[in-house]
Amino acid sequence: MDIVREASKQFGENPAFVMQEASLSFADCDRESGRLATTLASLGISRGDIVAFVAPNGPEPLLLLMALLRLGAVAAPVNHRFPATHVDGMLERLSPKLTVYDPQACPSLTVERAVTFDTLEGLKKVAGSTGFTAATEPDRPASVIHTSASSGKPKAALHSLSNHWHNALGSAANLPFRPGDRWLLSLPFYHIGGYSMLYKCLLGGGALALPTPGASLAESLTLFPVTHLSLVPTQLYRMLRTPAGADTLRGLKAILLGGSAVGRALLEESVAAGLPLYLTYGSTEMGSQVSTSPKPITSPSDDSGTLLPYREAAISPDGEILVKGPCLFMGYLRHDGLDTARDRDGWYHTGDIGSLSAEGRLTVLGRRDNMFISGGENIHPEEIERVLASMPGIEEALVVPRQDREYVARPMAWVKVSKDGGPDDSAIAKMAGELLGGLKRPTEFRRVDEWVTIPGSAKIDRNWYRKKVMSDEC
Repeated sequence: MDIVREASKQFGENPAFVMQEASLSFADCDRESGRLATTLASLGISRGDIVAFVAPNGPEPLLLLMALLRLGAVAAPVNHRFPATHVDGMLERLSPKLTVYDPQACPSLTVERAVTFDTLEGLKKVAGSTGFTAATEPDRPASVIHTSASSGKPKAALHSLSNHWHNALGSAANLPFRPGDRWLLSLPFYHIGGYSMLYKCLLGGGALALPTPGASLAESLTLFPVTHLSLVPTQLYRMLRTPAGADTLRGLKAILLGGSAVGRALLEESVAAGLPLYLTYGSTEMGSQVSTSPKPITSPSDDSGTLLPYREAAISPDGEILVKGPCLFMGYLRHDGLDTARDRDGWYHTGDIGSLSAEGRLTVLGRRDNMFISGGENIHPEEIERVLASMPGIEEALVVPRQDREYVARPMAWVKVSKDGGPDDSAIAKMAGELLGGLKRPTEFRRVDEWVTIPGSAKIDRNWYRKKVMSDEC
């Protein structure tokens, strides 16, 4: 199916994406992406070829994604915020047929067959509007999205058009995105949450609002009449600390909040402010959302909503969340081929620990690889973090293991306290002991002003803090 052409037929002159001073309609996107597809075909790009691009969000990458969809080529957005050597290494492993890049974001590349977006635009201007036949096979590969590397090395996840389309269908069944709606593209295309927005737009007819590069979230929300927003907890926390932040967010139709564990204090503040907050759980491998609140939450909740259509989930005997269904990716690209990453029953093992109610409500307790053993007991850092973040004066917390001769490992915590100083360490330790017990109570508390985050993400870089503890112990 040519989903760009179908969207043009259905939504016509409605805006598909808007910028501060311009916009493009669905009809414009049909025409311009068609010309770009012709240009790419003239460069030898055809079905199944991987085309990488290294650039921040913008109209040019968005049109490139549409053109690649229509050609049946495979889009591989790469994090432009990574160090140049890291970018080169990812591109070498991908071996793309062509790499398109923004020289301001990525000044130099060592890979062969690389062109700038400006060069591609120049070639497009002399190209006709024909020369390619739109790919229609729904099961064809459509994208390579790298995992966020919150633990370990990024993996290259290969998705089909059908994977992305079913993810958008299930999302729309719970939270429609229609003409007249505008969703701020606050996540990059190399993140599954950002890339999936393209399909939500083409399916429902809502417009994507492209922020000005470098603009803060608060600034972007003042420039566009945004109705929908996707955030991780750190972004929401910061937004609520800006002048009129709560008033701005309260006026939206929906705020999707996911990406990491959410502290109870932040949920309580959001509910009290009357924010239209939907909790969500997802993964790169499932094309984005797996479960989402069926309606805005009215009280703090420990779960991540209910399973969306086209998703299945189960809990393994040891508590791991398993998923499958039409959204599930094709597998990981490796040097020796495609690893489908499924067990013999077709389940993908997420690495997350959780529970699933009879009504389909999914509760995520934490990452399996974050768990450590202390005194013979399994310790889930996320559980301790939620308790710490519920204490008056503590805004966010992060817990990692620290080596211990007697217990093998004990939890230690970094905390971000409110600007008035919050409780002192002895008060935090006393409250933690009362709420968590002796074994789960962190043995040390360190304070942070700003978190170290994963490059190109608002997620706290847990590995950085783990390594920091290890280096202190050496």
